[in-house]
Amino acid sequence: MATTLMRSGFIRNVLRRGGSGASPAPKRNFSSSSGHHDDAYETAKWEKITYLGIVSCTGLAVYILSKGHHHYDEPPAYPYLHIRNKEFPWGPDGLFEIKEEHH
Repeated sequence: MATTLMRSGFIRNVLRRGGSGASPAPKRNFSSSSGHHDDAYETAKWEKITYLGIVSCTGLAVYILSKGHHHYDEPPAYPYLHIRNKEFPWGPDGLFEIKEEHH
């Protein structure tokens, strides 16, 4: 059998290719890559667009967050915030309500 393989040139081709008996797979081209666009150019373009987007979003966030906003001294007096249908066992106020005492 070895002599048959030797005569067909199979072993010589395997040794010449570096040990793999199978032929290399052909390169697949997808339908969207027609060869007109350079892949390195497209990659560089989108990398620049990404960095520009990061810088713009960061700048916009800094601008918006640095603007002052109005702080209310007291919360608006909505009548539905303090509805008590019955008194709590610990008194008229809720546990976490802070009652400011004026001296």
